[in-house]
Amino acid sequence: MTARKPVRWVVCLGAALLALTFFGLLLDVPSAASDMRVVSLSMLLGLLVVAASVYFAAVHLILRCAWPRGTVWIVLGVAIALRLLLLATPPILSSDIYRYVWDGRVQAAGINPYRYVPADPALASLRDPVVYPRINRADYARTIYPPVAEVVFAVTGRVSDSVSGMRLMMLGFEAVGIICLLRLLPLAGLPRERILIYAWNPLALWSFANDGHVDAIAVGLLGLALLLRARHNDGWAGAALAGAVLTKFFPLVAVPAFLRGGRFWRPALAGLLVVGCGYGLYSGAGLRVLGFLPSYGQEEGFGSGTGFWALAGLATLVALPSSAVLLYAAVVAVALLALAVWILWQPTPANDAQALCRDTGLLAAAAMAATSPHYHWYFAWLALPAVVAPSRALLWLATAPLLLIQEPVPGDRFFWPSLIYVPAILLLLADLRPWIAIKLRRGAETGEHRVHCDCTEGPAPLLRGNRRRSLRGRRTTPGLPLS
Repeated sequence: MTARKPVRWVVCLGAALLALTFFGLLLDVPSAASDMRVVSLSMLLGLLVVAASVYFAAVHLILRCAWPRGTVWIVLGVAIALRLLLLATPPILSSDIYRYVWDGRVQAAGINPYRYVPADPALASLRDPVVYPRINRADYARTIYPPVAEVVFAVTGRVSDSVSGMRLMMLGFEAVGIICLLRLLPLAGLPRERILIYAWNPLALWSFANDGHVDAIAVGLLGLALLLRARHNDGWAGAALAGAVLTKFFPLVAVPAFLRGGRFWRPALAGLLVVGCGYGLYSGAGLRVLGFLPSYGQEEGFGSGTGFWALAGLATLVALPSSAVLLYAAVVAVALLALAVWILWQPTPANDAQALCRDTGLLAAAAMAATSPHYHWYFAWLALPAVVAPSRALLWLATAPLLLIQEPVPGDRFFWPSLIYVPAILLLLADLRPWIAIKLRRGAETGEHRVHCDCTEGPAPLLRGNRRRSLRGRRTTPGLPLS
């Protein structure tokens, strides 16, 4: 395949994404009448499924071809155009951004955002006809967002008390993540054109450019943390990762990837300092600084177990015992701990940037699959490490949750989500098969060598000891296969 033909294909695929996005916006889902909203949303989901197929084709193309100089600017140009299109309409799939604007407004008035629910009479003077009526859970839930997110809301609220200002702020953080990845890719020995894996991802596009979700802050800070860690700025990397955690708690699972290689004290101390300062800023609210978080799990079915995909599936077969959630939590904790120990035990490879993103992606995918959130935007951050370490399972989990935009059967936590998790499991097994084959082959070779040594006369124990030391010295860390 010539160099010119793939570039034309990238342009065509980018144009297809732009057209699909444009037609999706023409559906005008927010303005649809209540009886037509389900139909409009179904049509939008269909367009997004097609967009996801186009995206996967673009990812496949970008990974298998060599690219002429300047292709990255085509990729970035399409990414910018897609975001400008999605900025042109109000948020479509979520109303969360109105809470962000409200929290910024509350802080601009000098009030701790964790202290009151929006409907509290103490905040009556801050209400308006644009933002306040669209706040979800306004009458019973204090804010759920961690301190770094609240700091961003406060800064934005003092600059622009509007939904547009908040969306631009989220896109600014997303741009930080993209820029960091563009700097990280050469460190990993990879072409910058791979930024397409994140920049064209439909789930990230609609979650951040249109709905302006707070996860974009975590994307920017995690991208910064990955770049700093790859450059061996361990303390600053720990601080950036802690900032991502205090925006959305899920990046906490990536900690073992940052500590691998014995780099512990600087990132740990810097991270703890950020956490302490973050919660210290809002300590006036006391225990209420946790906001709505303790009640959120109950509302989403995590307390009863029906909110977890695996337990929801088990519940279709047998009645869950009262201890099911505790048992499931214990199994997940042990599995994640084992994965973390395995990552920490691995020696530092020659290309630490690739291993860092591989381990981050593996931990992130495992955590998201185990917790199985009910909202599509929770998964968008998985596309970030996939730029450097694009395993098939990770790419699927970073895109397929678009299906969660619609819930064909209200309250179904198993059958419809199975369209996401069952393929993810199969793809993970496919990703692991070559790696397991390498391990088994090495084990067989080691076994053959031991049999040979046992059958020889002379200093066999010494030969075996020297061989083991030699193997330890040359041991490498095969990662999950890249597409």
